[in-house]
Amino acid sequence: MKKIEGGVCAAKGFRAAGVHCGVKANSPADKNDLALIVSDTVAATAATFTSNRVKAAPIYVCMEHLENGLAQAIVANSGNANACAPEGMENAKRMAAAAAKAAGVDEDKVLVGSTGVIGQRLNVETIEAHMDEVASKLEASAEASQAANNAIMTTDTVEKTAAVEFTCGGKTCRIGGIAKGSGMIHPNMGTMLCFITTDCAIDPSLLRSALREVVSKTFNRISVDGDTSTNDTCIVMANGMAGNELLDWKSEEYHAFYDALYEVALTLAKKMAADGEGASRLISCTVKHSRAEEYAERLAKAVIASSLVKAAMYGADANWGRVLCAMGYSKAPFRPEFVNIGFSSAAGSITVCENGEAVDFDEDIAKKILLEKEVSIDVDIQEGDEEATAYGCDLTYDYVRINGDYRT
Repeated sequence: MKKIEGGVCAAKGFRAAGVHCGVKANSPADKNDLALIVSDTVAATAATFTSNRVKAAPIYVCMEHLENGLAQAIVANSGNANACAPEGMENAKRMAAAAAKAAGVDEDKVLVGSTGVIGQRLNVETIEAHMDEVASKLEASAEASQAANNAIMTTDTVEKTAAVEFTCGGKTCRIGGIAKGSGMIHPNMGTMLCFITTDCAIDPSLLRSALREVVSKTFNRISVDGDTSTNDTCIVMANGMAGNELLDWKSEEYHAFYDALYEVALTLAKKMAADGEGASRLISCTVKHSRAEEYAERLAKAVIASSLVKAAMYGADANWGRVLCAMGYSKAPFRPEFVNIGFSSAAGSITVCENGEAVDFDEDIAKKILLEKEVSIDVDIQEGDEEATAYGCDLTYDYVRINGDYRT
């Protein structure tokens, strides 16, 4: 497996495009807000959605259109979430219909994604008016994938893309994706749209199984601010154009596909965590030697989701007591008197707690470690053989500034 360029256009038979259509009033003319991704053939497709009880209209359209596990196109907009909005279902279906007509595919093979402000009517008329334009720009290129990526960004400051090439059944296969996500990010999906494409041939039910497992170990292990969105959507389309023999059981070839999907998802997840609203650094927490992976995950999530831990990371303050405190309310079983805690980064590593108690450490060295752009909180609970890593970011003044007037 090797990393490549191309995003959602890296795999054979996928084209993408993005244009500005003015979904949100006064949005910059150079900011795309309408994306379209199309497969040359109908593709096996799987998706996961938000665990929030309040779900946006596009999610229900996707659920309906994915009953048979097949799709051919994805249309998505930024600037409006079409969640809890007047005429929400009608407008989501109008998006699908317009995309189907412009791309020349069946309406029930079109999936829909939206992101942006909640509770306001979607300006579907401007989306419909620009659908032929975005369809006319469909291309199989890295630039086209980039244009689509730009179209789904909201408060994101960087584009989020990844792609890999791998061998499956003697054939060269590719898998790539784009994503958006910066705020309203919390485990069990963040306010994210993630679209992944592959030319590997795989059975829809096996694809669903792979996606669910990968999402649980990547996107569901990130947190920015503790808010689970109404619009979270992760879609993977597999059109089989690489020509490999259909994957229909968990063979060695399946595991090659799974590893590639995991690599793309993890890369995108980490980019979302690093680009949290107002964030200045990526924070990870690895909990090792747990009795169960589930417990390790719960502990790691609690640490990276803690506002006090995140604030300490912003200040480069080695306040390890906040780490142990967050672990304590995670409801995961562990023995505090066995816990070791350290911090590490490109600047080095340092132990700050052993067996649940303070140890002497150099505060200046600790601060130097914590000032790096990527910092790891290393926790050893000395109870078993399982481990898990969760990802987040620090909490800065800019987070409040961005969200204080997000709607207005």
